[in-house]
Amino acid sequence: MITDVLQVPVDVLARETGWKVEPQGACRGERCVPLPAGTLQDGRVELPAFAERLGMPLLHDEQLGLWALGPEAGGRAMTTVTAPDLTLPLLTGEAFPLSALRGRKVLIAAWASW
Repeated sequence: MITDVLQVPVDVLARETGWKVEPQGACRGERCVPLPAGTLQDGRVELPAFAERLGMPLLHDEQLGLWALGPEAGGRAMTTVTAPDLTLPLLTGEAFPLSALRGRKVLIAAWASW
């Protein structure tokens, strides 16, 4: 999750990370983690306290004024091996939906000159 503020609305946190703030704490699926007092204020979550409690890295880029909240430490960055439904452009200009390959093993190689 990338943000320019450290107090994020609970709906944004849920949409970007999958963690929903419930009365018992931060919940994702069947797992709930109690949050420290003061983490939730006026419908916003204090990211530093949230990140520390869940073992998630929180990095700051001073030049751009952005914060990046990473996945849980020791957890998996990928929660599924199912790729999102992407549409890739073909050299012919046509669009190719990645979902057309669903059920097959696919290797996607990406390259950048920088």
